[in-house]
Amino acid sequence: MRAERYWQRALERSQGAAASGSLVPLDTEILDLGRVLAARAAADGHQGGMDPAVENSGLEDTEGSEGSGLGARSAVADGQVHAGGSPGPSDWSPFVVRRLLSATPKHLTRAGPRPNPFLPWDRDLAVAPLGSSHLLLLNKYPVQAGHVLVITQQWQPQQGWLGPTDWDAVAEVDGDTGGLWFFNSSPAAGASQPHRHLQLLPRQEGTPSCPLAPQLLDQLEGNQGTWPWRYQLSRRHHYGDPDELRALYGNHARALGLGEPGRDPQPRHPYNLLFDDQWFLTVQRQRDDWAGFSVNALGFAGYLLVTDRADLDWLRCQGPWALLETVASKVQ
Repeated sequence: MRAERYWQRALERSQGAAASGSLVPLDTEILDLGRVLAARAAADGHQGGMDPAVENSGLEDTEGSEGSGLGARSAVADGQVHAGGSPGPSDWSPFVVRRLLSATPKHLTRAGPRPNPFLPWDRDLAVAPLGSSHLLLLNKYPVQAGHVLVITQQWQPQQGWLGPTDWDAVAEVDGDTGGLWFFNSSPAAGASQPHRHLQLLPRQEGTPSCPLAPQLLDQLEGNQGTWPWRYQLSRRHHYGDPDELRALYGNHARALGLGEPGRDPQPRHPYNLLFDDQWFLTVQRQRDDWAGFSVNALGFAGYLLVTDRADLDWLRCQGPWALLETVASKVQ
């Protein structure tokens, strides 16, 4: 049983940070996709009008004529190439899709050079130092209570390799507080800030870290097919172990052709990392967005965010799996 001191400290700091205006939680609502799609199917079957609930959902756009364009292909997992394919456009389970109700944060819309929010960091957001090189910081725009970042105290580029001190800092937090960790390596992988940072969404012990966690575990057990894009998935055995994290990171980078951490100047391709106590996932990326949806690592965890730029008609017709396949790197 973890002590969860960092999580508790983050929640305590959040209260003061919100009162001072330093913390700006995102206001979202979950779209009831099952209800929307069932109503849409019934409306299509009867060639009648749509239920008002569907019209109010934001997914009421007209029916598209093209299919998902997905075929059976192969995916890279644990160094092997497996046959696999995405579910069809009507399969939204188990994705959680949220609509952003508050204004889009400026760092997601501002063009041109952006100020570094981590040098200096907002003292009201600081949770705890992690040695002399890193800091645990509240995310200014949290997607949940206790959403924290592990940042470097001095400038290090997000697009560079994660190094031993980064993994030491992550392991320090991971040994105390569990949850869903994620990392966006560059703008093409969904990163909005150039200063190095990894993110943690804390979870209570025994609860799934994300909607797609059960599927990832099924893949590791050989009970489910793999995804049709380039990725590596491995099992974790020890939380709070920096050596295990470094080894998994390096093994995945080499297997995907990202390069050799510590030897190559920087990764050759953009990528996302996702991991919890049981698994470690690396996804190679080819682009950040499609159809107005900006997809970071959380997309591959089963979380999607709808903003005013999003083409909901495209998503309803093609489905979330097609969105992930479009932004991930294709299997050659």
